[in-house]
Amino acid sequence: MKQIISFILIGSLLSVGTLFAQSPSYQAKKKVGINLSLWKGVATQSIDSTSNTTLNIGLLSAMNQLNGMSLNAIGGVCLQQANGIQAAGIFNLNKGNTNGIQIAGITNINGQNTNGISLSGLVNITSNYAQGISITGLTNIIGIDAKGLTIGGLMNFIGQEAKGISVAGIANIAGESSRGIALAGLINISGEQTKGLQVAGLGNITNKLNGAQVGLANVAVRGKGLQIGLVNYYNESFDGWQLGLVNANPNTKIQPMLSINNNASVNVSIRFKNPKTYTILGFGMPYLGFDKPFAASAFYRVGMEFPLLDDCLFISGDMGFQHIESFKNKHHDYPKRYYALQPRLSIDYHLNEQFSLFVTGGYSWDKPYKWGHCIDKGFLIEIGTTILKM
Repeated sequence: MKQIISFILIGSLLSVGTLFAQSPSYQAKKKVGINLSLWKGVATQSIDSTSNTTLNIGLLSAMNQLNGMSLNAIGGVCLQQANGIQAAGIFNLNKGNTNGIQIAGITNINGQNTNGISLSGLVNITSNYAQGISITGLTNIIGIDAKGLTIGGLMNFIGQEAKGISVAGIANIAGESSRGIALAGLINISGEQTKGLQVAGLGNITNKLNGAQVGLANVAVRGKGLQIGLVNYYNESFDGWQLGLVNANPNTKIQPMLSINNNASVNVSIRFKNPKTYTILGFGMPYLGFDKPFAASAFYRVGMEFPLLDDCLFISGDMGFQHIESFKNKHHDYPKRYYALQPRLSIDYHLNEQFSLFVTGGYSWDKPYKWGHCIDKGFLIEIGTTILKM
């Protein structure tokens, strides 16, 4: 019964619209009108180069130009530009410019430029320029430039330049440059230049950086600013700070180290040596000595080195963080795991181009991860050797 009533209402609506469209008064004003549509070609307003729609309501509609509002259960097609509000259950397709608000259950497709707000369940596509807000469940695809706020559930792809804020669940990709803030769950890529901030769960990649990168891995051919991550890398030049476990460039020297000290009897590590700065990653065992049950540690140090005498004697200072696993020592008044903070000062003598000997003095504070007093503290003495060139 409901289906029969709906059919009668739709038929009546179209009949009234058709009679209205055929009346002389409407014919005189057919350039501006109301379009009631069941399907393309089954509508109260014909499509020609002079028609202008102010209000469109239907299932699937086609219009020459929109200046007003369009509401469609399936989709709306505009042959020229659309100005106003478009809402459709599945899609909005405009061959010209779009100015205003677009809302679609699946996709908004604009053949020229988009100025305003574009919201869709899956994909927003703009051939040239997008200015304003673009939000979609999966992907924003913008052929040339995007300016404003761009949010994609998975990805934002911008052919040339992204200006403003780009947020994506997986990746932000700008073919040429990114100016502003780019936030991504996995990766940010700028083909030529980044001015601003890149933050990603996995990594950031750009040719020229002028700003900051924050991620597990950060890569720039050349840059000025700040890199924060587990691995930071530049290829040509970098004017700024790299804060990470590994800070590297083509001139970084990878140098194995072997040492003994009065805390961890044997330490094995790798030093990533740049002209003035270095980072060290390594492990030591047994941490508490041979007279207690086995314990081990992993450590990270960051520091700077300066020459004292020609190219053979160097002084360096660093700050280290050491994680300690006590294993069975937890039954001997030691927590299961704790940490140590260790500032150090070292003298390094180069025997030749391949090997050096070093002596280190420092201080260690061993503390539980939960707030509490020091487990142990005292002076640290270490001697060892470095393989300078492999």
